[in-house]
Amino acid sequence: MQLYCHPASTTSRMVMLFAAEQKIPLEIKVVDLFTGEHQGEAFKKVNPSGLVPALQDDQLILTESSAILKYLAEKTGSNAYPKDLKDRARVNERMDWFNSQFYRDFGYALVYPQAFAYLGFTEPAAQKALVDRGLERAKSWLGVLDKGIIGAHAYVCGERITIADYFGAVMVEAGKLVGCTYAAYPNVTRWLERMRALPSWNKVHEPFYGFVGTLKGKSFVSC
Repeated sequence: MQLYCHPASTTSRMVMLFAAEQKIPLEIKVVDLFTGEHQGEAFKKVNPSGLVPALQDDQLILTESSAILKYLAEKTGSNAYPKDLKDRARVNERMDWFNSQFYRDFGYALVYPQAFAYLGFTEPAAQKALVDRGLERAKSWLGVLDKGIIGAHAYVCGERITIADYFGAVMVEAGKLVGCTYAAYPNVTRWLERMRALPSWNKVHEPFYGFVGTLKGKSFVSC
């Protein structure tokens, strides 16, 4: 199996982390986002959307990180994607929540428009309105994650780690780009620390943390 990815990509790292932790052999093919390789004709033959990650297993190509995680877990029989119908439904629900609710506001209205100028607005008033709205909504979703989803549990689906944790924790960690500390969300902080303690976490995130370091000293709106 080949994984087309880039270590600076949040959606790539969640797959890379799961594969590393589960010892799933993947041939890593780095697609250079900073040179625009993902928008080139060669890569668009793999993923017409021009986005990473993409997983190729013989003739099958999957281009969404949620689908890739589910496929890898199913293919390898991982306990991180439970077989029980109700338990699996809960995992699917949490992944949909992260993707459709949390990440939309947190990632694309708060974090990325500040860290990457091309994802924001050049007009200051429009940029401020976007980020202010992103902050408001991100705080609301973090409150839901803290009290309504994690609560007293160890992980987002209960007491066992699932692919929903790999999926969501890497999304939340993207907040480091703009200095998010999550101090107001103790359960989120506890959960993140548990995920950061995974043996493969630092190795997978090393390039990302290096990029975060280049932003040190800049002023950002953060949680």
